[in-house]
Amino acid sequence: MEAAAREAGALTRQHFGRAVKTWSKGAAGPVTEIDLAVDALIKERLMTARPDYGWLSEETEDNDQRLFRARAWIIDPIDGTQAFIQGVPQYTISVGLAENGRAVAGAVYNPMTDEMFMGGEGAPASVNGRPVRASVRSELEGARMIGQPSTFKAKRWARPWPKLEIEPRHSIAYRLALVAGGSYDAALMLGFKNEWDVAAGVAIVTAAGGVVSETTGAPLAFNRADPRVAGVVACGTGLYPSIIERVQGLPHPKDWGPKGWDHGKGEGRS
Repeated sequence: MEAAAREAGALTRQHFGRAVKTWSKGAAGPVTEIDLAVDALIKERLMTARPDYGWLSEETEDNDQRLFRARAWIIDPIDGTQAFIQGVPQYTISVGLAENGRAVAGAVYNPMTDEMFMGGEGAPASVNGRPVRASVRSELEGARMIGQPSTFKAKRWARPWPKLEIEPRHSIAYRLALVAGGSYDAALMLGFKNEWDVAAGVAIVTAAGGVVSETTGAPLAFNRADPRVAGVVACGTGLYPSIIERVQGLPHPKDWGPKGWDHGKGEGRS
């Protein structure tokens, strides 16, 4: 997994900051010729090594064959394509492995900062081989949170959030990896997220001693027919009760209106 992610990262570095062929996938956002090249490279490496595994990737047409495999690769070739296009060093290569619905191993690589986050069941979380742990913070006020600042606007919540240090990051996988590494205390993402955005990061956060769930409080499950999760809360165990208490009462994403959950105010997506 590490070798495939690093090789893919090297490929993206060759094209970072340069003009590449780009087109739109509509609501799913932009895609580039490099996304597809990375997808093909990782698939060749991983499926050659493990031909009996299933395959789910953002840039590969899905089919139901993966549903009959106990293990499945769950891949986002470039998570944060917009950042890659804009020359912002916040995109990642996300390589996850699911077994019987659990995220059991992950590698998240930021090619521009050369940060390789890894971890899984039986494999401690690490950054470039250095062991890391999720935050042990238990007080919500003053916590370092990764998310969209607009998500935490007081008018959107029955109870205002305390003062937080909030920073955005383009890549969802990178947000989770940074929580696993202890650089940030928590990450919150509302609305449906795709399995390929989060599988690798979930495995790494869990290996780092953190906790990850849907915003409903339900555990995340992977390699499902509908490859989406209903929002994500990721943090150390000390902060989890305070965060989940605030978010698990939100409407389920399937019940959101066209402008999100905030009663039509247009600020419900993150």
